[in-house]
Amino acid sequence: MMTMNNTQHAELVARFGSQPCTVAIIGLGYVGLPLAHAFHSAGCRVIGVDTDPKKSAAFAARPPVPYLKHLGNHVYTDLAYSERFLATTDPQKLAEADAILVCVPTPLDAKHEPDLSYVVKSAEAIAPRMKKGQLIVLESTTYPGTTRNEFMEPLKKAQPTWEVGKDYFVAFSPEREDPGNKQHTTVSIPKVVGGLDLPSGKAAVALYARAFHKVVPVSTAEVAESAKILENTFRAVNIALVNELKVVFAAMGIDIWEVIDAAKTKPFGFMPFYPGPGLGGHCIPIDPFYLSWLARKIGTRSEFIELTGRVNTTMPQKVVDKLAAELGKRGTAVSKARVLVMGLAYKPDIDDQRESPSFELIEHLKDLGAEVDYTDPLIPEMRETRKYDLAMKSVALTADNIKGYDCVLISTNHSAFDYDLVAQNAKLIVDTRNAMSKHAGWLGNRLVKA
Repeated sequence: MMTMNNTQHAELVARFGSQPCTVAIIGLGYVGLPLAHAFHSAGCRVIGVDTDPKKSAAFAARPPVPYLKHLGNHVYTDLAYSERFLATTDPQKLAEADAILVCVPTPLDAKHEPDLSYVVKSAEAIAPRMKKGQLIVLESTTYPGTTRNEFMEPLKKAQPTWEVGKDYFVAFSPEREDPGNKQHTTVSIPKVVGGLDLPSGKAAVALYARAFHKVVPVSTAEVAESAKILENTFRAVNIALVNELKVVFAAMGIDIWEVIDAAKTKPFGFMPFYPGPGLGGHCIPIDPFYLSWLARKIGTRSEFIELTGRVNTTMPQKVVDKLAAELGKRGTAVSKARVLVMGLAYKPDIDDQRESPSFELIEHLKDLGAEVDYTDPLIPEMRETRKYDLAMKSVALTADNIKGYDCVLISTNHSAFDYDLVAQNAKLIVDTRNAMSKHAGWLGNRLVKA
């Protein structure tokens, strides 16, 4: 068993404790940027490395240009005007770091199987620039075993004689960002940390304790990877449950939203989850597929999780089917209809469009021949995603515009939307978020919940 008296390890832990140290973060997106701000606020020098030159240019501008608005302008000004922060596209800067944190996407491929290309490319960027006594942590959500296997492979290849836990240290710590959450900040959310070995785990705990209020060490990287998968699969399963019950109760003439409101009055044994037009964000729509893929790979089954995936991925189509049926009742074929989708972001009051079900709703409607626009005050133009490049711009939510559509489809319930205006002017409202609940009494059959 590896001893803990390694000099490099002791020096690294001491440096993370209170001494000057440099933290490099690969990926300055929804996870990496708030993490960079957290370590900068803790007194560390921070190097942000991102392949997108627009991000480093955003910090070089005076004033800096916020590209993730929900974080607030202070994040950009704190970093941009500091001598302890550098945003760059140059991976050579990784060699200057005492710790390297990897915060890159882990999407699904066309077959709904894990795409670890960003993780592997990050490891390949680190490998030739590694130095002894360095800590490397993967934060990207993935399946158990990724850190020890796929992520480690390029590092071992670059330095085959170096021993992890002695010459350098490797751990996994899952990101727990919730964009737009006002109750919990990056540093107030407990940080789970698991090393590939005991010294790596100790070093990672020391690093995160520098910036986070609470660090939760676990025995291995695999436990930390599994914890993140469990957290998001738990949510996906419960959302699938209410999505399925929404369909069942609707067939009985029962409002799922009222049912949930009644059930959540129970002070124990129940946690409310809410239906919607599909899952969005980077984690919940993806992580259960990672776990079910791994289960098949090792020769086991995860039938419950696979069912969850099927239920949630069919929701956009169900919403569009409901919309088409309601238009048909009113004598309008969906192929000749004009539809306004309210909200492109995957959740309210943020500008995060990742994996948003709105994209799929728009695509389904267009495939049926409908003329489709969207309105979102936080996303004036669609940004290209790995799957979609629709090149659409938000239209203004005005009375005249609303009157020009055969149907308004509420996909995201932003608080900035004028729902009174929608209620007064829309011919038909298909509401997937219960956003029009206070108008239901007088809208009559112009309001349909889906």
